[in-house]
Amino acid sequence: MSKREIFGWAMFDVANSAYTTVVITVVYSAFFISHVIPSGSVWGNSWWALAISLSSLLAMFLAPLIGSWIDLYGGKKRWLTLLMLSCATATMGLYFVQPGMVISAVIILVFSNTAWMLSESVCASFLTDIAHEKQMGLVSGIGWGLGYLGGLLSLILVLFGIITATSDSPAYLHQNQLAMVAVGLYFMLASIPTLIWLKERRPYTMGQVQWQSLASHSWHSFQASLKLTHQLPTLYRFFIIFTLYSAGMATVIKFFGIYVETELSLSAAEKTTVFLALQVSAFVGALLFGWLESRIGARYTISLTLLWWMAGLGCIHQLIPLSGLIGVEINTLFIACTVIAGAGLGSTQSASRALVGQLSPSQHSGQLFGYWGMFSRLAAIIGTTSFALVSDLLSSQQALLLVMGFFAAGAALILKLPIDTGIAQARSYRD
Repeated sequence: MSKREIFGWAMFDVANSAYTTVVITVVYSAFFISHVIPSGSVWGNSWWALAISLSSLLAMFLAPLIGSWIDLYGGKKRWLTLLMLSCATATMGLYFVQPGMVISAVIILVFSNTAWMLSESVCASFLTDIAHEKQMGLVSGIGWGLGYLGGLLSLILVLFGIITATSDSPAYLHQNQLAMVAVGLYFMLASIPTLIWLKERRPYTMGQVQWQSLASHSWHSFQASLKLTHQLPTLYRFFIIFTLYSAGMATVIKFFGIYVETELSLSAAEKTTVFLALQVSAFVGALLFGWLESRIGARYTISLTLLWWMAGLGCIHQLIPLSGLIGVEINTLFIACTVIAGAGLGSTQSASRALVGQLSPSQHSGQLFGYWGMFSRLAAIIGTTSFALVSDLLSSQQALLLVMGFFAAGAALILKLPIDTGIAQARSYRD
């Protein structure tokens, strides 16, 4: 393994975490509900879920196609670069969104989030190129850990350097717009080590690409996926389990900022503390659970982190009774619950990515990580849509129980997954 190339690969997690942290999880999601959505609307959560679901649907459709392109023609690094630039440019386009421009905001969010999700899948497919099977968990954990560190740095930049006004100040609108430009630039600049040190193992030129052949290969890949289902049943069983618990993760990531904005009476300083605490705990959790995974394996690590998630969300759901029971002020207790839940964030994703690498034949890594991305997007659609509807029609507290149900199902089912059998299936696979 090349340490320089691993670092270059991990730096893409540092770069793209700015988008998901600032735009999707913390800043723009809350700004979208409070300033872009007209006041008095009861469907704010549903508009946000629409943007997430449409982008997830597009990514779910495009990820296998891009995976087939990579397996057929190569150009993995070029795709990563193109998707990075697309996401960063679209993010900067949010600068032009004014209050009430809901449709424009949704369109830009769909484009940028689709590009971001596709870039995540392409980045993940490099794991089989840069790490040995036994080191995938550790390398993946390093990537996720550095990614949350990058998210923390971008959040500090935005919350302390750009958005300094209160939400009722006239300057708040312009500062949020400038923050989107800053996120786009951060994504581009932080990706430079990736562009320099990550190797393109199979470069291609556009003259090599035959669109008819690509369409034919994509169709044959779809048919071959049915064959893969029979030859790699453990991997596809994992994809189903992953979809269940990932629906819960996607919901927390997409609605955390909105929940804080609408359900809690936090001061600006307390909001900043909550968001920074989430990033720090996710960073530490990714590293610690990544180390733990190398000792106990991905299956038990995933189950443990899902139980960890449930503990944190359970505290948030019972925030008021717990506050009275232990005599801790509600806002302080919420920060503590956020730290607990956040520690499981990066580690669950990291262990899942490593497990896909272990269960995949290397010659089909592009295609299978494309399918991993597809199931991840399906999970986002299921999770965000169901949460938004339950939240808008009932309450966010009731919707939290739904998220905990996703985690409980995943934690129970992953324990029954025969990992050793799945690894043997990947090793013995022949086209």
